[in-house]
Amino acid sequence: MGSAITRRLLATGHAVRVHDIRGEAVGELVAEGAAAADTAAEVAGAGRVILSLNSPQIVERAVFGARGLLAERAYGVVVIDMSSIDPGRTREYAARARELGARWVDAPLSGGAPGALNGTLTLMVGGEAKDVEAATPVLRALATGITHLGPSGSGQLVKLVNQVLVGCTFAALAESAALVRAAGLEPEHVLGALVGGRADSAVLREFFTKFAELDLTPTGRLRNMVKDLESARDYARSADIPLPITSAVSELHRWAVAAGHGDADNAALMHYYRETA
Repeated sequence: MGSAITRRLLATGHAVRVHDIRGEAVGELVAEGAAAADTAAEVAGAGRVILSLNSPQIVERAVFGARGLLAERAYGVVVIDMSSIDPGRTREYAARARELGARWVDAPLSGGAPGALNGTLTLMVGGEAKDVEAATPVLRALATGITHLGPSGSGQLVKLVNQVLVGCTFAALAESAALVRAAGLEPEHVLGALVGGRADSAVLREFFTKFAELDLTPTGRLRNMVKDLESARDYARSADIPLPITSAVSELHRWAVAAGHGDADNAALMHYYRETA
């Protein structure tokens, strides 16, 4: 996602400085017009800094570590965290950033790398109104839907809602696609019959044939979906809310990761039906 976000910003005329622990990722983006930063702290000079990382632990190290983004108390820098992490950690990090003179906006996304490249992401945003306003000019280059939902952590909470809906829909698509393949029907014909009915959705249109044909062209990693579904379950437990469907879907995704498909596209859920049927 970080590469896709950077390429979109470059394509829309932004000057971008990049840092990553993977030198090859930085090199690719420098070749396309970005400038390289040797440490995360060097990026703070940009004024607005986007994070796209895989876990709250990585976010914490990247921002508050010895050579992290805010290691030199970067006053006024707006940290825009587009990672998907739990709301509680987000509130904690936002408070720590404010103590160091920085501002924090959580802006988890929906739409994947294709949405980032095309500037059509949907962003669920949390943070103080003035901080969100400062981040918005950059976010507009990436998204067509930007909704400020409330204080820090609000965006992450709604991202969990999004992931519960998407993850459970993926599981339903996988089971439906398994039925279609078992019956020998053509997935494209089945999709045509479903479009316009009550089962129709953007997820159905984008992913039904992808699942049915086990097309693993990258759109999102199974491992990341497991992380988000588990975060939703953790939040639900803290709020004493049962999530029986999400729990079952999470276990299906966990099976896929345990079977070695964690870094594969979400369509790899279909391996469950191929290997157990």
